[in-house]
Amino acid sequence: MAKAKPVIKAQALDQSINASAEALSKACDATGTAVTKTAADATKLTAEIKRHTKKKATLTKRNKAAAAKNKITPNAANKKAVASIAKDLKATTADLAKSRASKAVVATELASLKAASKRLNAYTKAIAAADKVLNKPVKKRKKRAIKAK
Repeated sequence: MAKAKPVIKAQALDQSINASAEALSKACDATGTAVTKTAADATKLTAEIKRHTKKKATLTKRNKAAAAKNKITPNAANKKAVASIAKDLKATTADLAKSRASKAVVATELASLKAASKRLNAYTKAIAAADKVLNKPVKKRKKRAIKAK
């Protein structure tokens, strides 16, 4: 014969509900902090990408001009300038690719954090609304006087 599951006691149930509500509020706070920090990282990466993109554009123009100058007068100084600019351009391109990859990772993380935060806020608001309804004081009804005929 199978054993019947024990019936949960009111005190244990109340503790479970309170612990769950507390865990939900802690998760909500932690998510808010995580979203703030991740958004700051995303902003930094965006600025870094913009800086690298500008630098790449400048170096590309400089490389084109140096190559044209080297084509006209191919001496050691011009060749050295072209090589130096090409080296800087390669390094900047690599940094830009690295920054873009990091930004993509941070962007997906931020999106998932924001979705989780939205869910947690909705749950917290729903529980707060339910608690408000459940904690209303009970209204006493007045007894109606029965009219004698």
